[in-house]
Order: sequence, then structure tokens, then C-alpha cells
Amino acid sequence: MDTIGGCIYGAIAGRGGQSSGGPGKATVREQNTPKRLLEREYEMSVVDWISGRVFNLVHRNNLVYNTCWEDPRLDRVALQLGPDDNVLVITSAGCNSLDYALCGPKHVYAVDMNPRQNALLELKLAGIRNLDYETFFEMFGRGKLPDVRRVYEQKLRGELSQWSQNWWDRWIKFFDGRRSFYFRGASGTFARMLNLYVDRIIKVRPWVDRLLVADSLEEQQRIYEEHLRDKFWSRPIRFAMRRDTTLSMVGVPRAQRYQIETQYEGGIAKYVQDCVETVVAKLPIADNYFWRVYMTGQYTPECCPEYLKPDNFEKLRQGAADCISTHTTSVHEFLESHEQPISRFVLLDHMDWLSTKFFPVLEAEWQAILHRATPDARIIWRSGGLRTDFVERVCVTVDGRMRELGELLRYDRPLAAELHAKDRVHTYGSFYIAELAAC
Repeated sequence: MDTIGGCIYGAIAGRGGQSSGGPGKATVREQNTPKRLLEREYEMSVVDWISGRVFNLVHRNNLVYNTCWEDPRLDRVALQLGPDDNVLVITSAGCNSLDYALCGPKHVYAVDMNPRQNALLELKLAGIRNLDYETFFEMFGRGKLPDVRRVYEQKLRGELSQWSQNWWDRWIKFFDGRRSFYFRGASGTFARMLNLYVDRIIKVRPWVDRLLVADSLEEQQRIYEEHLRDKFWSRPIRFAMRRDTTLSMVGVPRAQRYQIETQYEGGIAKYVQDCVETVVAKLPIADNYFWRVYMTGQYTPECCPEYLKPDNFEKLRQGAADCISTHTTSVHEFLESHEQPISRFVLLDHMDWLSTKFFPVLEAEWQAILHRATPDARIIWRSGGLRTDFVERVCVTVDGRMRELGELLRYDRPLAAELHAKDRVHTYGSFYIAELAAC
């Protein structure tokens, strides 16, 4: 999940929504509204205000994502990248920017409002250019490099921007070996807590390890059903899955949670359980590096993102990575100030974050997308909800006329559905592939 929406959400919600003093100031409308309705609205206002504060606390000063949580195998098929494509992608942890670069596009613009996310991608790029493969894999594959301070100061620091230098000067210790890098940051802290639950509370680590090396779906299903399901889905874990604090750690704002709660039978706890069960019992887990790294704190050479494989590392080192640039700004602001046309847009799930209180921000962003997109542009996004009806209602101006976005997009729904069913992450409710229709 991405960081741009979180920063917007945190910055605005952190001011208390409608007023700087938080929820609850009386208005003229309140004098003419039934008391019970007012009480309900006030309760929801308080909940939203507290949720925004919690989300802001988690996201404002943290590296949120230490690895991307979107499957680039699907994106490659959906985007159909070619040598003339300029790609805009929300940076997150930068893994997928590197994956797209391996396809040989003209340029990959990695855009994120959280400078820590761009700092992570910068560090990876510096490592590709200045480290041998074995050292690079120890650092970003195993998540540990005992002499990382020396390596950083001698080989990596000089390649970074000033902001990234200042940040990594303090936090390069994330890789020092005392704890895996993949148990650092907000989402990494959640992964560490999950592993403590597995190891010390329900004590099923041997069965998790056996699940990860299972060589058939039948074996995966047997291990899960006989040894993991009933123990894992305890009352405390179900309770935790419904808490804003827990969801904030993995980048789920209240707006996205609301979509799941209202669209998925059983709510978010049942949604999470069904997602996990699909991953461990219905999809091959042998190459599912997304879940492996959070359950073990490391990748293996056989199960890792494409940029961590020897041949691809060498390809990136020999120049494929040179097409990547990082930009710490919003999608809207980047497109407004950028002059080159963009033919591929990877919006992750951040429109969910803007779908309620920040709808005008979403409309401004789409106006900028249409202004900068090439006629053959392809746009992909994901959603925690089962549908993104709110996208259809976005209003933009085209040739001096106000139009609804639903009139301007042509969806490839069959391909999106086919790819979504194969998603190794499987935490999103839906996946979208769209092109611009003739206006």
C-alpha cells in the first residue's frame, strides 16, 4: 500500500478534520438536527478524529513500507511496457520501480510524498551501482549486514541526495544485524509482532516453516487446515484486526477500512482471514516472496523480488537502473510541474485514501493525469474494496466541458479479473486496468 494518501490523510486529519480544535464544535445546522442523529454524527466525528491522529502518529515520521506489497508480475502483463514508455509509479519501497526498469522503459518516475520511501529506493540504487551481488543480497535479501556502517560510509552515502544522507546517517543501523531490516519501520514492526505471536503465543513456527517449503497445494492445505487455522485465528488476533492502530501500521487508513467493512460480508476481520487463507491454501507459496519475507524476515535466492536475482542485478548494474528517478511530492504536483508525457500510471491503492474527505484532491489528481497522459496511456490501480465506484464520479474538465471520469475510461475487466485471481499478495479486494477512451 502507498504512502502518498497516508501523508495527505495524516496532514489533514491531524488538524482535527473540520476545525483545528478537533471534533465537536456546534454549528447552525446542529440547532435544527434531531438529537439522536447529532449524537451519532458526533460519535463518528470523534472516531474519525482519533483514527486520523493514530494514523498520523504512525506515518508522519516513519519509514512505512520496507518492501512493496503489490505483485509486479501482474503489473508487467497489465502495463505492457515498451521502450518508449514513461512510467509514473508511487514509490513505496521501490522494489517495483526496479522491476519495471528491467522491462526497459524509457523512464520510471518514482513519486512519493514520504521522503523516507524515496530514500530507501535511493539506497537500493546506490547498492546496485557500488556493491557486489553477494553484499547487496546480504543487505536487501537477508535484511542484515553486520558491517553496514562501514559499507554505507565508504560505498553508498556519496550516491545519495542530501535529505537521504541525513536520514540514513541515523537509520542505516536498520541493517546492522540485530534485527532484520524487514522487521523495521511501521509495517516491519507489525510483521515482527506477528512473528512473536506465531513463535511465543500460539507456538506454531515448525508448521509455518513446513508450509513455506511445501511442494504442492494439497500439502499446503493439509498443513493449514490441520495445524494452523484454528490456532492462528484466535479471539485476540481477530480483535487486533479490527483496531485502527493495527491497521495503521500496515498502511490501511479509515477510509479504506470503511470500504471493506461496507462491501465485504463479515467485515474486515473476515476479509483478512479469507485473504490469508487464499494465500496459504489456494495459491502456490513456493515463489510468494511477499509473505515469506514477513514470516521469516528474509528472502531466499529462489524466492525474492526480481531485482535481487543475480542476472537481473547485473542488468540493473549495467545501466537498466539508470532510467529511474525519485521525486518527493504528490502525484498531482509532480504532473503539474513535469513536462514529459506519461504513458503508464501505477497508482497502487491510494485513491481509496482520497475517496471520502479528500475527494477534491482526487479530482485534481485525475485532471493532472488527463493533462499529462498520452493517448495510448494505460492506468492501473488496486483497491481494498470490491469496487471503486467513486472513481466513476470524479469530475474533470475536457475541452472546456465538465465530464465524469466514467465516460473517459475504457476498462479491461477480463484481464484484470484473470490477473487478480493470481495475485500472490492477495490483500486487495479488486484490481483495475484502464485506458483513455476517445473524448
